[in-house]
Amino acid sequence: MNTGTDFAKYLSKFLSEYLPYERNMSPNTVASYRDTFLQFIGYMKDVQKIRLEQLTLDTLTRERVIDFLSWVQKERNCGVATRNHRLAAIHSFMSYLQYEEIHHLDEWQRILSIKAMKDEKKSINYLTAEGVKLLLDQPDITTRNGRRNLSLLALMYDTGARVQEIIDLTPESIKTESKPYTIRLFGKGRKSRVVPLMEEQLVILKRYMDENHLYENYKLKHPLFFNSRNEKLTRPGVTYILKTYAGMAKQVNPVLVPDNISCHTLRHSKAMHLLQAGVNLVYIRDLLGHVSTQTTEIYARADHKQKREALEKAYTNLIPEKAKKCEWEQNQNLLNWLKSLNK
Repeated sequence: MNTGTDFAKYLSKFLSEYLPYERNMSPNTVASYRDTFLQFIGYMKDVQKIRLEQLTLDTLTRERVIDFLSWVQKERNCGVATRNHRLAAIHSFMSYLQYEEIHHLDEWQRILSIKAMKDEKKSINYLTAEGVKLLLDQPDITTRNGRRNLSLLALMYDTGARVQEIIDLTPESIKTESKPYTIRLFGKGRKSRVVPLMEEQLVILKRYMDENHLYENYKLKHPLFFNSRNEKLTRPGVTYILKTYAGMAKQVNPVLVPDNISCHTLRHSKAMHLLQAGVNLVYIRDLLGHVSTQTTEIYARADHKQKREALEKAYTNLIPEKAKKCEWEQNQNLLNWLKSLNK
């Protein structure tokens, strides 16, 4: 970015130096913040009629930021979570400017006082075990793409990986020389975790890797899942693959496939299935890469079936037998009178 304005100067340093080197944020986080400011620049140009070469720090005000956040929701049809994510990126930039450009300190603090909106808690969207099996039955494994897509979706489910973690995988992340077979995933904040691979999953994955020569030394850093141009898949690309097969599965059995399905649905599904199998929340937390079990507890709160079965198992019947019948059922005169109404 080179427009000669103070806004361009500080934003460039924020994205290219401060975030990756001083804050040690991952390339994915930096890219996400960059996208926020690209959207903000577009809003200032189209709505506020301020072109990029006219965009200075003086034009950054609390009122304009609030208007931008409203525009994100109303005009871009984004939810509260996206609005809050955009605000978080702007807040990070304001925190940076507090120390780099103090002449507008009062305005930076006014922008930092903008609060995130409370997001309505949504129910967790997940597939049953039968639903996952139906989904994985859809790829046509007589085709090269079908075999890749089966490996991709099966690995996403079995590891409970986020979509970006799957996209960033390379063959060197997979250890199959000896048991236990594992895969190393790189999650948020550049944190890595090692996840075990089941032998059934490994059969599919090894067949795919053999077919594409991904065990060769020169391909160890090559994307594990790639497109026809040998480039790693994108988030929209993986979402398209999933939704294509979800649509096919829904035609076979609409009951097993929810209307709204995303890549995170497979992650939720894995967590729920582990919980229902009695796996400790601490192990599920480690598998998913959560910092705290408080995050993982959402699955325990969402599993109504497990709650009902646990309550039924622990239930002791203390109700007297006589209380099970309504009083009117024991009143013969009343019963006779009620029967006479039909005559």
